[in-house]
Amino acid sequence: MSHAQSHVFLSEDDYLRREEQASAKHELVNGEMYAMAGASERHNRITLNIAYHLRTVTRGKPCRAFMADMKLRVDAGTTYYYPDVMLVCDPGDDHPIYKRAPCFIAEVLSPATASVDLREKWQAYRTLPGLRYYLLVDAERLWAKVFFRHEVEGWFEQELSTEDSLEVTCGDLHLVLTLDDLYEDTGLLIV
Repeated sequence: MSHAQSHVFLSEDDYLRREEQASAKHELVNGEMYAMAGASERHNRITLNIAYHLRTVTRGKPCRAFMADMKLRVDAGTTYYYPDVMLVCDPGDDHPIYKRAPCFIAEVLSPATASVDLREKWQAYRTLPGLRYYLLVDAERLWAKVFFRHEVEGWFEQELSTEDSLEVTCGDLHLVLTLDDLYEDTGLLIV
């Protein structure tokens, strides 16, 4: 006999209250809370590499780089994610526990999260008016793809090769990232 699974839909306030007291992180997707899986050492190194490069160029500037523990609010508060890395340059985006207007988001793909990052999160993130770059970096192999928004023509995508570089411009901030930058000290050698 199969058992029916009950779903509890949470309000934004209930989610934020529970998350403040939780010992592990949870994401809220359309009012439903999901526990987050842990990450590998390589996943953490890639995340740190991206955040390091963002932090280096944001020092003394109004843009702020965030990593893994800062929530992103989408869909009028029915959905909250914890992106691996975010860059926020909007001075009005100043809530202390979540952000609403990143211009750059990076997610590091692992076998457990790849399909969610490639589909669900991409669908949610692309609705953010200020988002200009969505970078996906695979933790298992040398592979990265960026979705970038052109002001007039909409979204484009590009897989990054060893010869490519990703130029990120948000406000007055300018940064160039390469696969070497993303995969430094991960054990995945770039030939």
